[in-house]
Amino acid sequence: MSLLDIARVKTLISRRTGMKMMLLSAVAMSVAFAAPLSVQAADQSIKVGIMGGEDEDIWKVAIEQAAKEGLKIETVIFNDYTQPNEALERKEIDANAFQHEPYLNEQIKQQGYKLSVAGYTALFPIGIYSRKVEKLEDLKDGAIVGVPNDPTNEGRALRVLESKGLIKLNPDAGILATPIDIVENPKKLEIKELDAGVVGLSIDDLDAAVVNNNWAAKSGLDPVKDAIGWEAKENNPYRNFIAIRTEDKDAAWVKPLIAAFQNEPVKAELDRAYKGTGIPAWE
Repeated sequence: MSLLDIARVKTLISRRTGMKMMLLSAVAMSVAFAAPLSVQAADQSIKVGIMGGEDEDIWKVAIEQAAKEGLKIETVIFNDYTQPNEALERKEIDANAFQHEPYLNEQIKQQGYKLSVAGYTALFPIGIYSRKVEKLEDLKDGAIVGVPNDPTNEGRALRVLESKGLIKLNPDAGILATPIDIVENPKKLEIKELDAGVVGLSIDDLDAAVVNNNWAAKSGLDPVKDAIGWEAKENNPYRNFIAIRTEDKDAAWVKPLIAAFQNEPVKAELDRAYKGTGIPAWE
């Protein structure tokens, strides 16, 4: 065989080898893109910020569900509502689950956070409590009613009082209404603004109080037995959710994280932990 023939053979072999490698590479890429998110997220570990209390039990179930898909979740416990979003923005955690959209929107407005909703978790209708009357209509003129003093929860509490016919708010007040937005107050209720964690604890000094579910339990109130009025569930803007940094919206672990919460075992634990007052927000 001449040197020219040998060169031609080598070229042919080289081309065939190259084609084979290209085909193998194409197959590998197609497998990677076709693989489910649970496979792509396998062996990943993320940190999720949550509030201490009942949510810890709920997230234990979510952690078990995530582990089945190869996603390891470590929960980071917070006891101050202002901290989880700051920690998420600083990349100290990968996600958090503790807030509703009006709260996040206000935080973004104030702090400039670049955070987004990844998936909904639960709705906790806010309740009106009293140890002095059994029905809202029994509230006397001049009754003292406690409400949370942070912007989003205060507006929410006042909207609940309005929905029960106790007050009327300026239609332009929006979801961040405050007592100065009350335009009608037939019973001349005295609205007492208190820290969200203190409202329930002050129930004995108040005629009634609008208390968030998580703080109601910590204040020794039974949402089922002690509530004398509830926020409407339909068209409620206060659904809680998992928040992530906007830049991570396409990360491989996001969908498995959402799926780890949005399932029947978590739903059952949500019902148990919150005694029927925690409602799945993803259905």
